[in-house]
Amino acid sequence: MIHDVDGTVRTLCLDLDTSRARKAVVDDDANRLGGLLQAAGLAYVEDQSLSGGRHLYVPLQEAISAAEARQLVEALGRRAPSLDPSPHQNVVHGCIRVPGSAHKSGGHQTLITPLTDAYGILTRRNPATALAALRKALAPELYRLEQDRRRAQARAAAAMTALHAATTPGTRPSVASMARNDSPLRTAARTGLYDTNRYASDSEARMAVLNHFAACHWTVDQVRAGMAGPYAGLAALYGTKAERLLPLEWAKAQAWTATRTSTKNPARRPRETTAHNFNTSHTSITGGSPSSSPDLSHHSIHQLVNDLENVLYAILDQRLQAQGRVGISLRFLIRSVLAYMRTNQTNVLDVGCRTFAVALGKDHVTISRLLPTLEAVSAGILTRIDRGRGRNADTYVVQLPRQFEQLAREFTWRKGKIHAIRPVFRVLGDVAALAYEGIERGRHSPTTADLARTTGISRRALSYHLARMEALQMIRRHHGTWEIVATTGLVELAERLGATDDREQQITRYRKERAAWHAWLDRHLLPHLEEHELYDPEVDEYWQPPIDDEHQQQRILWHAA
Repeated sequence: MIHDVDGTVRTLCLDLDTSRARKAVVDDDANRLGGLLQAAGLAYVEDQSLSGGRHLYVPLQEAISAAEARQLVEALGRRAPSLDPSPHQNVVHGCIRVPGSAHKSGGHQTLITPLTDAYGILTRRNPATALAALRKALAPELYRLEQDRRRAQARAAAAMTALHAATTPGTRPSVASMARNDSPLRTAARTGLYDTNRYASDSEARMAVLNHFAACHWTVDQVRAGMAGPYAGLAALYGTKAERLLPLEWAKAQAWTATRTSTKNPARRPRETTAHNFNTSHTSITGGSPSSSPDLSHHSIHQLVNDLENVLYAILDQRLQAQGRVGISLRFLIRSVLAYMRTNQTNVLDVGCRTFAVALGKDHVTISRLLPTLEAVSAGILTRIDRGRGRNADTYVVQLPRQFEQLAREFTWRKGKIHAIRPVFRVLGDVAALAYEGIERGRHSPTTADLARTTGISRRALSYHLARMEALQMIRRHHGTWEIVATTGLVELAERLGATDDREQQITRYRKERAAWHAWLDRHLLPHLEEHELYDPEVDEYWQPPIDDEHQQQRILWHAA
């Protein structure tokens, strides 16, 4: 049994099971977790079962509560898809097969760690300081688990409210959101396990994953990077044949996806008779207003964004602060507008609210309310020039009003790039994003008082969010001022906090909604659409490719949104 009679735990037991992933993934997870434990100063004992599963035992000098042990194991499970946390999730019956135990299929559990080393590790055990170092290393995963727990409690409360409302005459129950789970295709890419009723062989499962990568505009180098990272299950499906088969199968996937995209486009499908031919462009983006201003040169767009940034920090931020709580969202909406301009080299915004909703991590209904407000308070910077109709969204033009031209030239441009909500702040919130921007783009390392003055956020709220970012090793305090920790990658941190998954699901949901809307518009052209023609999860579910270059990543995400 893992738990003592008082419910405490003196040994963390990590069960890497081949029923959750292929043996190659299990071995990779064991090496990854072993390196993480050693980096934290924790010694462990390892054994192996006949089925290829692994057990890692981390003995502790001081007992910890069952809840704390469960939280740590679940956090480690975010790093290793083959880790089964169930032994620590049941205080009464949680158990694990120790080295030397008989296996149900015959044979015994085999000790990998040398016997003398294992005896010394189990005798000396690990100090509390090493466990604290592990908690610090797992800070993003622990934070994500806490947020998931709060959302689960909120869903449970909503379900109870709905149940109560259902028993009350004259009321209608609401539907609580379901917990998020990986799709079967993503599970196959991460673990190598797949539904044999859908895919008859490893080859078919591989091609399904590759088709999806091709539909998300990945490159073969990005596929290789994914196989070496979070999608180790795909590498396990290849075994030792990846170098030989991947180029061939990737070419097939690209050809199939190109054919699939054209056949899903109603305008390109041969028909005996057609009705009125609407603009049946691909549903990846909403836009294309017929009214637009003449294109500006790249240099002109770059200079315009620089001038608008100066106006934003000098005047517009203070005006938006007066809008109260909604002012924070407006400040990031104008930042997302400028980021879109710089990335796409245009001052015409002919994309829908869902595009900016993805950029800001908000709902598209919220963006539809914010855009008219921003137009009203922007003093002529943002102007709507055409109303949306059919497939086309409202069209806005961004310009520098005459009253701000002299002001824009007087101020020097701040270092760094302007951003919408970077993925990590979808989890940490807008206040944390403002504080991080104040540190990143400040002319000198600011104090908390400096940030409160420049951001307009209360010192109490700032202190709370600064402490959270410091715990995640995003920033650090040095001689009373705040500095960016350059070694902490925001892209990797967003992945560990679950922000990347959240954004991918939002993009996928919006693609479904756009496809449904376009199908409704095309009802006179196509009297009937099959379900797979409206939405195919093997093509239309969005997965973000691994990209190190931040500018290229922003360009791809704007297009995907």
